[in-house]
Amino acid sequence: MEKLIIIEDDPAISDLIRLNLELAGYGCRQAYSGKEAQLALSDFTPDLALLDLSLPDMEGYELLDRFKHGEVPVIFLTARNALTDKVKGLKMGADDYIVKPFEAMELLARIEAVLRRYGRKSDRTILGGLEIHLEERAVKRGGVPVELTMKEYELLLLLLNNRNKALSREKILELVWGYEYIGETRTVDIHIQKLRKKLGWEDRIKTVYKFGYRLEAAP
Repeated sequence: MEKLIIIEDDPAISDLIRLNLELAGYGCRQAYSGKEAQLALSDFTPDLALLDLSLPDMEGYELLDRFKHGEVPVIFLTARNALTDKVKGLKMGADDYIVKPFEAMELLARIEAVLRRYGRKSDRTILGGLEIHLEERAVKRGGVPVELTMKEYELLLLLLNNRNKALSREKILELVWGYEYIGETRTVDIHIQKLRKKLGWEDRIKTVYKFGYRLEAAP
């Protein structure tokens, strides 16, 4: 299990981030100030830090060296959307810069991308008898390849990145087919049916009545 530290002074935002990360299988530690973060690091070694720029006792920039010295990747989470702040953060060594408000799905995708770059997250996911190889974009069952279309594979990744979370048909349509896709949510239903059959996940991809779908991630 990868461990993350969330350094965010707003408890509601911090708790929401923690909830989404824990649902995705991450271990979390929270800190609400720069001082708390430094104390936490005395007995907690994270695989990645989510760092707000505007902390009550210091700028997030001031903590960046502490993390980079320990080779801990850092993603800035901030309400500052000025290009100058983003450029400064990235030039100082941040691995990514995300402006609030943001979608939980985007945050999880960014975290996974950074962890993979550092070799701290395997590109292989095993769930429900399947092996999903992210770099190869390959799915195997018992070593035998499962042939998926591009959209079926993207739908599978979306479900994997949001395990145990109910996703509406509209949200799935938006994230897999894009904002410009003109179609009805029936498209989602058809692809879910095909994915269930190909993966043998009829009982794992649950229908959420009058809403959408949820991938059950219990082994």
